[in-house]
Amino acid sequence: MKSVVFGGGCFWCTEAVFQNLKGVTKVFPGYAGGNRENPTYEQVATGVTGHAEVIQISYDPTQISFQDLLLVFFATHDASQLNRQGYDEGSEHRSLIYFTTKEQEKLASAMIQKLQANGKKVVTELKPLAAFYPAEVYHHNYYKLNSEQPYCQFIIVPKLEKLWKEFGHLYAEK
Repeated sequence: MKSVVFGGGCFWCTEAVFQNLKGVTKVFPGYAGGNRENPTYEQVATGVTGHAEVIQISYDPTQISFQDLLLVFFATHDASQLNRQGYDEGSEHRSLIYFTTKEQEKLASAMIQKLQANGKKVVTELKPLAAFYPAEVYHHNYYKLNSEQPYCQFIIVPKLEKLWKEFGHLYAEK
């Protein structure tokens, strides 16, 4: 098993996207990138902790490649937006990849360079993972438990539809 931390805006969205992929064994929402130990959601939302809403993904590289995880990551959020994703604004909603291996760093860096060479603006932060702090329990499996909420319907459902359309071959069976 390997792990990586992605930030692509709201962790409810990124959790919903990645927990449906083959080979992904766990998706855990949390906080990373800041200077406060064990922050709360309310503290992170102020923007002063330096943390972002992130997900920690555990995956089996024999079932899904890191390259495929990167493709899904960049396809399901806007890596050109600095400190925001759609309506979610602030540094806690920044695009980031916190790698746990040198191979992940190499592959992520190459993908960012390729996107930029193709004319895409990419502001994704790429750093080694320093610390990950789990989010409060009420954030876990948010979409699965609250799929009828307006935020889920208007923001998360289109991401899941795009995932299915573009990456149906990576989808775990329902």
